[in-house]
Amino acid sequence: MSNSIYVAAPEGLTGKSMVAVGMIEALTRTVSSVGVFRPVVRSGQDDAILHTLVSQPGVEQTYDEAVGVTYEDVHNDADAALHVLVEKYAGIKEKYESVVILGSDYTETTSPTELTFNARVAANLNVPVVLVVSGKHRTPEEVRSAAEGGLAEFNAHHAKVIAVIANRVESVERGTSEDVDPADLAAVRDELAKLPGLVTAALPADRLLAAPTLRAQFEAVEANLVLGNPELLDRESQDVLVAAMTLPNVLRRLTAESTVIMAGDRAEMLPGLLLAHASGSFPQLAGIILLGGYEIPDTIAKLINSIRPELPIGMTHLGTYTSSERMFRLEGAMTSSQRKVEAARRIFSEYVDVPALLQALQVHRSEVVTPLMFEHQLQDIARSDRRTIVMPESTDDRILTSADILLQRGVANLVLLGDAQAIKLRATQLGLSLPGVQVVDPTDPELLERFAAEYAQLRAHKGVTIEQAKEKLKDLSYFGTMMVHLGMADGMVSGAINTTANTIRPSLEFIKTKPGVKVVSGSFLMCMPDRVVVYADCAVNPDPTAEQLADIAISSAETAVAFGIEPRVAMLSYSTGTSGTGADVDKVRAATDLVRERMPELALEGPIQFDAAVDPVVAKTKLPDSPVAGRATVFIFPDLNTGNNTYKAVQRSSGAVAIGPVLQGLKKAVNDLSRGALVEDIVNTVAITAIQAQTDTPS
Repeated sequence: MSNSIYVAAPEGLTGKSMVAVGMIEALTRTVSSVGVFRPVVRSGQDDAILHTLVSQPGVEQTYDEAVGVTYEDVHNDADAALHVLVEKYAGIKEKYESVVILGSDYTETTSPTELTFNARVAANLNVPVVLVVSGKHRTPEEVRSAAEGGLAEFNAHHAKVIAVIANRVESVERGTSEDVDPADLAAVRDELAKLPGLVTAALPADRLLAAPTLRAQFEAVEANLVLGNPELLDRESQDVLVAAMTLPNVLRRLTAESTVIMAGDRAEMLPGLLLAHASGSFPQLAGIILLGGYEIPDTIAKLINSIRPELPIGMTHLGTYTSSERMFRLEGAMTSSQRKVEAARRIFSEYVDVPALLQALQVHRSEVVTPLMFEHQLQDIARSDRRTIVMPESTDDRILTSADILLQRGVANLVLLGDAQAIKLRATQLGLSLPGVQVVDPTDPELLERFAAEYAQLRAHKGVTIEQAKEKLKDLSYFGTMMVHLGMADGMVSGAINTTANTIRPSLEFIKTKPGVKVVSGSFLMCMPDRVVVYADCAVNPDPTAEQLADIAISSAETAVAFGIEPRVAMLSYSTGTSGTGADVDKVRAATDLVRERMPELALEGPIQFDAAVDPVVAKTKLPDSPVAGRATVFIFPDLNTGNNTYKAVQRSSGAVAIGPVLQGLKKAVNDLSRGALVEDIVNTVAITAIQAQTDTPS
């Protein structure tokens, strides 16, 4: 039984590295350790794809450890090279539960010879193969024919192929990767399904994954930067527009992140293009290239310099035909940027039946749950039923950066509050794309009238007027919460700038708590090296009563279930069982009784000391018959002082990853960020909020 996989192709430019990235993510969330092996690399060159693979989350391996042999080694003595590969793979396999092996790239030998060598490597390593074929410029029948040719070669060398994936499938009639028709994907899937006994999939061509950088375009047409920010040259350009028409017609044809090429003696169009780029009403451009070597007239240069454009503008001596021909055939590597890698992960997870593929690979889910595995699981759950989350604090760069990551991964649909032009400009400066983000202007008069009327009605018992409501809604936490209340968003994440009280207060005023719950509390998902547990309350209630403590315990058990943790609840105290007395332990005992009355089926123990809750040896001594002692997964602290200090002590002393706080008990999903939150923390909190929103109580 092998947990390793060989990702191979019968030809070049199939995008198999994208499949390798997807396999690494799939295995990382399933097993405890994943390694990478690249059997053949180019002589004397760093392999950019391998650098990308070893930098993936969960891969703890150096570049040199993952390298096999060079093309030169294979040319000189293929059999000797094969022996080296078997020996190197054996060393890697000993260290990792699963290994993703990426076949060669068809760069230095003829395809039939290289395909044969890949087949021999897979057979001698005794690992199953995922065969990746190109769907570019091919009919469904041609895609299947290409797959059959590759299958024949691997079968001839006794290498077992378990899956065939057609990548870069495009609409054949249009000959383009833009807006691939689902019917074209379905036709390829149906054709591949005729291959017996294999897991099959069809992945759409994606313009971003093949997009070159603006710098590469400048180099291809020998252009020099004459205006704009040189740091933006390393952003991708997803399209090329030849502007051989009047400005109104050019504006109608602009597409997001495109490069406009235009005759240099039409410089009067530059101000209009720059204005469109900065307006927020037209798609953001990647850059502009002026053709023919004509200098920008002084008057136009003066006008442009007055607005200090960030957008790169280049100039080349080449003409329209040569420049456009070079730029249209230019492609960029999938590994050229992190946003491409994120897009590759998302496409793989959406279009490949990953459980079926892992079953064919015979991967058995590890009982160990590492922090990285849990983070992957969070994002998987969120993606499975995508929800809309509003993020009010768009002026914070961390929010914009995390939003870009979340959108690339497809974790949630996002709404940012703020000025669309300012947000797009700052995103461009940060090198972000924010694909598909919705921007809502919190000063929109129509929305303000609607929200103020609703808020005044909800708070009429407090004497709130329309004018007072409008003043309150200037606080974006109130504005975002009102969007959640009215169903314009499913949840909200705030707190990177605002205080916890400022984030929670609007929810308490008009979102309210779930039926049967009287208190909002905050739990942390504590990711230990080998498992995930819940700590509560660590964020909200300083000294909860017995009734509030019972609410917190029930809400925390529900949180555990929502995130795939079997709830075994420990009501913590300085005393275990009946051994102690006093007001504090009596409160915990009373709270435990209340939880038992409300949820008799819940695995529960209390009062119980922390050591008896986590250590099986201590548990055998103190509570030998308890279903919770020694194996608790939900820890309820008697007060905020104990809970907050304990989670921080465990986090800092053991290296545990603390995800949260997760606000519990509200009808709608609203969560608070620490003002020191890292981008990774924000990404996790949005995923948690999206998952909570999947099961929220309707208003």
